Amino acid sequence: MIISHKHKFIFIKTEKTAGTSIEIALSRICGPNDIITPVAPKDEKYRQKLNYTGSQNYLIPFSKYSLSDFIHMVKKRKRLRFFNHISAKEVKRLIEPEIWNSYYKFTFERNPFDKLISWYYWSGGDKKYGSISNFIKSGDAKKVKGYQLYTDQGKVIVDQVYFFEDIANGLQDVSEKLNLDDPISLPKKKLKGNTRKNKLPYQEILNDSEISWVKTNYKKELEMFDYSF
Repeated sequence: MIISHKHKFIFIKTEKTAGTSIEIALSRICGPNDIITPVAPKDEKYRQKLNYTGSQNYLIPFSKYSLSDFIHMVKKRKRLRFFNHISAKEVKRLIEPEIWNSYYKFTFERNPFDKLISWYYWSGGDKKYGSISNFIKSGDAKKVKGYQLYTDQGKVIVDQVYFFEDIANGLQDVSEKLNLDDPISLPKKKLKGNTRKNKLPYQEILNDSEISWVKTNYKKELEMFDYSF
C-alpha cells in the first residue's frame, strides 16, 4: 500500500494482481514523506537494488488511534501501522478526510477464474492440496483478498479499479492522471511469478464444479467487471 503526498495518490494493494511489482514501480516516484508499506525481504532487496524508495513512514500517529486501537497496542505491545493489504476502508479511517477526498485512489483486480488458479499455486498447489477441488474444500480458496479491500458495504470506494489483464494501459492511465513526465512501468524482474506450474489458460484447467464455485463465490466481481469464463 502506498500513500503518496508528493503525487497525491493512494494505491490499494490486492492479492494475486502483480501488486508487489506495481508497488515497486510506484515507489520509484515516491518522496521522503510518502507512506510505503514493507514487502517481503527479497522484494525489498530488489527495490533497493533498483535504488527506489523503500518502506517508510508506515507507523500510524497516535493522534489517529481510537480507544480500541490503544487497547490493541497495549495487548499486543505493537504500534498500529499501515500494512501490505490494508483495506481502503481502513485507510480512509486513518487519514485526514481532505487527503482521502482529494487524492487519486486506485487498485487492480483480476478475472476470478484465473485468480483462483494463481492463488492455488501460491498457497501450495498440487503438492499441498492435490487438486483445485481439494483446495476449495479446504476453505483456503476463500482467503484471497480483493473485493473487500476496495469496497465498503458493497460499494467501490476507490476512484478506479484497473485490470490485471491490462496492467500496462492501467499504469499509463495512472501516469496521465498524475501528470507524470516519466510514465510508470513495471520492473523488468517478474516478482512472485514462478509459483504457478500449470501455465494453461483457466478454461483448460477448471472443471465444472470449480467453475460453479467461482461463479457463486465471486458473483459480485463477475457482475461488476463483466468477467466471464
